[in-house]
Amino acid sequence: MRRDDTIYALASGAGRAGVAVVRISGPDTRIALSSVTGQRPPAPRRAALRNIQALDGMVIDRGLVLWFPAPFSFTGEDVAELHCHGGRAIIEAVLAALSGIPGVRLAEPGEFSRRAVLNGKFDLTQAEAIADLVDAETPAQRSQALRQYDGTLSTLYDGWRSELSKALAWAEAAIDFSDEELPEEVVAEARRMAESILGEITEHLSDARGELVRDGLFVAIVGPPNAGKSSLINALAGRDVAIVSEKAGTTRDIIEVRLNLGGYAVVVADTAGLRAAADDIEAEGVRRALARAETADVVVLLRDGTDPDNVLDLPDNLDSKTVVTVWNKADREWPKPLEGLKLSLKSGAGLEDVVTALSEAVRARLESAEEAPVLTRARHREALTQAAAALERAGLAPELELYAEDLRLAVRAIGRITGRVDVEDLLDVIFRDFCIGK
Repeated sequence: MRRDDTIYALASGAGRAGVAVVRISGPDTRIALSSVTGQRPPAPRRAALRNIQALDGMVIDRGLVLWFPAPFSFTGEDVAELHCHGGRAIIEAVLAALSGIPGVRLAEPGEFSRRAVLNGKFDLTQAEAIADLVDAETPAQRSQALRQYDGTLSTLYDGWRSELSKALAWAEAAIDFSDEELPEEVVAEARRMAESILGEITEHLSDARGELVRDGLFVAIVGPPNAGKSSLINALAGRDVAIVSEKAGTTRDIIEVRLNLGGYAVVVADTAGLRAAADDIEAEGVRRALARAETADVVVLLRDGTDPDNVLDLPDNLDSKTVVTVWNKADREWPKPLEGLKLSLKSGAGLEDVVTALSEAVRARLESAEEAPVLTRARHREALTQAAAALERAGLAPELELYAEDLRLAVRAIGRITGRVDVEDLLDVIFRDFCIGK
């Protein structure tokens, strides 16, 4: 991937649309813009109505043109945007015209954002936030991504890195000037600072809310056969995603559906009925159902109100989870009064109450994630885990030289999150999942 090329791509969504945006960035952007408009670029950051034409002069469309000279652009390079009508033939013709200009090529996925990082427009966490904003499906995901794009994580991680760099400088000063009479409290303060940051990183690592908001919180529906688990997941999804049958044991494997519940992304799993299995296949389904309940963030315990004394073999750790108990078949006569939500999947009565209870359970797990910067990606977790391990070793280091080396490793690990060090090694990993045009 050459940085001295001029790149172009469709920056708006693919498919038929009212307006399509084609972005150009690089040293030959001015030439490319003049080639497809037949005129000099308009005044910076002012839209101008221009003909957009092929290289032979044939008019393709008439649209708005924007010119952003470096460094005041998204990428920090010269950038231009062509706002044309979003018909397939128009888009293809505009892209074909740009491809015929020497030194101009189609951008690779994430290359515009990659150049912005390399040119210091923002750091890696903010670049990742752009991808999360594009992929956001719920208000919570959008809000979290926007806070990250605004620099909440950058501020936190850069603050830790700055403080540890200061502690490292003090430790190295004590090593380099061991013959001098440096104040004893210099090293003590460095150790205190590192210990404090270790505590903050450990607490930060223990909070998985940000990853749950981004990736989705897992909800498992468990209960006996024929309690209505498949009907419930169909009702929540608003479509048929699971087979419903009067025959017990129909669900043998886990069926998942991704939903927006209370403004948060959740992955709801329909599981096999919990009972003594009739065959090896059903036994495996029961085992998987119990395993999913053990790892779920929220468990919906769906039971049959007409058979309330049916004893279930539930996971041992169910008491430590958020459990929403629902009694189905409220349209039929029950042998005794029952505590919990009452539902009739046949008539739909009580379904709104179940959705409300589930939404509240999800919100209780995740809502406070909006109060402080939280981890959002496995890459961040891995780097911070390495930093925490280095700081733990530093706290036990018998020699000042070993202590300083572990501090240095911690600083580098945190710096890799925002791209302050080893940025080239991280770019392919981070931008490979971006859409072309971003």
